[in-house]
Amino acid sequence: MVCRVSTTLAPAPVPAPARTAPRRRTRVLALPEARWALASLLAFLSALSLDLGGAPAWAYGPLYAVAYAAGGWEPALEGLRALREKTLDVDLLMIVAALGAASIGQVLDGALLIVIFAASGALEALATARTADSVRGLLDLAPTTATRLTGDREETVPTAGLAVGDVLLVRPGERIGADGSVLDGAGEVDQATITGESLPVLKRPGDDVFAGTLNGTGALRVRVGRDPADSVIARIVTLVEEASRTKAPTQLFIEKIEQRYAVGMVAATLAVFGIPLAFGADLTDALPRAMTFMIVASPCAVVLATMPPLLSAIANAGRHGVLVKSAVAMERLGEIDTAALDKTGTLTEGTPEVTAVRPLPGSGLDENALLALAAAAEHPSEHPLARAIVAAARTRGLRVAPAEDFTATPGRGVTAVVDGHEVRVGRAETPEGADTTVQVSRDGTPVGTLALTDRLRVDAAPAAAALTALTGTAPALLTGDNAAAATRVATATGITDVRAELLPEGKVEAVRELERSGRRVLFVGDGVNDAPALAAAHAGVAMGRAGSDLALETADAVVVRDELAAVPAVVRLSRRARRLVLQNLVIAGVFITVLVLWDLIGHLPLPIGVAGHEGSTVLVGLNGLRLLRESAWRAE
Repeated sequence: MVCRVSTTLAPAPVPAPARTAPRRRTRVLALPEARWALASLLAFLSALSLDLGGAPAWAYGPLYAVAYAAGGWEPALEGLRALREKTLDVDLLMIVAALGAASIGQVLDGALLIVIFAASGALEALATARTADSVRGLLDLAPTTATRLTGDREETVPTAGLAVGDVLLVRPGERIGADGSVLDGAGEVDQATITGESLPVLKRPGDDVFAGTLNGTGALRVRVGRDPADSVIARIVTLVEEASRTKAPTQLFIEKIEQRYAVGMVAATLAVFGIPLAFGADLTDALPRAMTFMIVASPCAVVLATMPPLLSAIANAGRHGVLVKSAVAMERLGEIDTAALDKTGTLTEGTPEVTAVRPLPGSGLDENALLALAAAAEHPSEHPLARAIVAAARTRGLRVAPAEDFTATPGRGVTAVVDGHEVRVGRAETPEGADTTVQVSRDGTPVGTLALTDRLRVDAAPAAAALTALTGTAPALLTGDNAAAATRVATATGITDVRAELLPEGKVEAVRELERSGRRVLFVGDGVNDAPALAAAHAGVAMGRAGSDLALETADAVVVRDELAAVPAVVRLSRRARRLVLQNLVIAGVFITVLVLWDLIGHLPLPIGVAGHEGSTVLVGLNGLRLLRESAWRAE
């Protein structure tokens, strides 16, 4: 038996004009199911008023027929298709029950069954559409065309046809057609749909930009760096679509026993009909009782108990920048009882910053002069440490002098001539504590050192505390970095279980060790070296902005906005979804049990049986949709 339960969260993308605003919510009457249900209801109410008013049968009979046809043609067609595939569909059974009621003169009861059943289908369709709306609201879809520069010519081309290396012109107010980097120009780009940043970000030559983000001011020339099919926005859409097509273990278990239940239910219906007849019962009594039994015993509410909560949770998480790849993954996130976190790029931003400037006595330099000297020498370099030093000088408003005869030696540092002096900046032979230390020399004489530290995320400590509260155990820190750096981060975040200097296989072994002790581990990471641990853990979450492609592919969920606080939030949301699934199964079981016993022991009127069955189906569906609310994401 198959109830009408849609699990499609987002339809496959089709070419559409470029958008400048999120899609509107689906209107009720935009759904064909809702229009047919409304037509059936109006015909039924018209027929009922004439029937109760004493009008002749020829006046209200055709209206009842319209109610049957409008509300029943689609489920009847779906039921016949299912029957052709040798499966029992509750749609067909409902239509058979309605026609059976009409055949024994209970035309009104049969029409009421059709109307309520059609209304239930319309509500299910609306619930699915609203869930899809919530996911699509995460994104403004990327434009379908872009302006490509070929020599001195401009041409408008489909974004799907762009290739790596193409150069695009993005004018003010236009959406960027592909992931890439800025070649020329400057502009403030609104990239909230991808990164969640509330303010536009200034983009200069060398900065990365994302497809679908909006260029606010200034024209940009962008070199395409990634095939459009592999862009961040394309991966997001793909992840959402894949998630919508999966089924959770609870749902798979229900479907496994569903056909056996259906066969048993049909056999029981025949018994409820045949046994009383064999003992002399009237056909007009036995048939309505059997039809009522068939309706109330149908497992529609049970089938609908699982997917709406999980799909709603996926939609809500997606709205907040966490893409859960499947219903299976959403269910598994709620089962974890231990967290293990990577350090660089996860608890920290993976971006160094200058934390101390130390001129040597007798150098004749103060802190600002030393920092300005180092920044001048490092300015031409693209190394992350060089960028951090230059950024620190700019933050202090220091003048960065031009450098000449710049040379960079991998592993040793840079050398340049600044204001007539040869300046060398390189790693110090004796690092200070957990910091990275660089030494600045002028004309061969050391003049000072700079200490740089990987910056801790502002939400690292609160996220670690939230995970501790959720699981009852403080997270473990698994990192390939040195012990001193790991201890510094652990102390700042309240983590006591620190495992440093781990190779990728060491992280996997640490995860497996935790799981051998009976724990279900959530691993959070971002790099290629984290991918094996993400795969080995019970559930894996990847930090999306700087995460490697391998980590993003391996993880069960991706935090697009790089907000570490979203990790405990999605675990809470998953647990709420699991609780709602359990609630729905209890509600469905109670309704079926009470209505079946009422019909077998007493006399359950067909309209009440219909209302109870369809009402329980709608109730569990709406209960699951509670997770679409904003409050479902926030902490309890």
